[in-house]
Amino acid sequence: MNLSAFLTAEFLGVALVFARIGGIIMFVPGFGEALFPARHRLAMALVLSLALYPLTPLGPVDFENPAAFLATMAIELTLGVWIGVTARILLTGLQFAGYQIGMISGLANAFSPSLGSFEGANLVSSALMMAAVAVIFATDMHHMIIGAMVMSYEVFPPGQILTGDLAQQMVKAVSQSFYMGLSIAAPFFVMGLLLNLAMGLTARMMPTLPVFFVAGSVLIVSGLLVLVMATPMMLREFADEFAAWLGLLVF
Repeated sequence: MNLSAFLTAEFLGVALVFARIGGIIMFVPGFGEALFPARHRLAMALVLSLALYPLTPLGPVDFENPAAFLATMAIELTLGVWIGVTARILLTGLQFAGYQIGMISGLANAFSPSLGSFEGANLVSSALMMAAVAVIFATDMHHMIIGAMVMSYEVFPPGQILTGDLAQQMVKAVSQSFYMGLSIAAPFFVMGLLLNLAMGLTARMMPTLPVFFVAGSVLIVSGLLVLVMATPMMLREFADEFAAWLGLLVF
């Protein structure tokens, strides 16, 4: 038996696994946060690829047809990036809710650091994002993410891709993320409407009252109070939605 050929075939098999898992690790919530250096994420993807390679349906790869191997590599990388980006879209719903909360309650600050959130994020969205990542690890949901990496080979067989289904699922994830963000921020919409209506009536009845200064303080205090009470339910809603999406790959 040619040992060199055997090691080459095994290495190419691990490379195909690394293409999918590496794409997932670069974007999936928890492992793919921008706060983690890219080389650390790549090292984790490499370790997971070596550990999970025996559990995948991929075996030693024959390099007699380089074009077929490169096409399979591109498909695996595309599937990995798609899985990671779709999971990231669900987390973006929580960040969108935080952005709306900050704008409504007066907690937005253009000079605040984004801490890995989208451009234009505020402290509330950054805090919710970091809390969601903490919830993922505190509830051992990262084990479910690793399990979804393995089970994704049953949902998406190696070397096969259906672009139509991927596009439909991406659109569904965007709509689900947008709905989750609006539903989470709904109490703050009600709070902002009632407070602004009350301040408007107060300004009509007391023209000499500096409503702008009073309204700013009331909005900030009310926003912080509602945020403290609603944050546990926000994080639970995100955890349920994220776990349900992962369940589509695990079960």
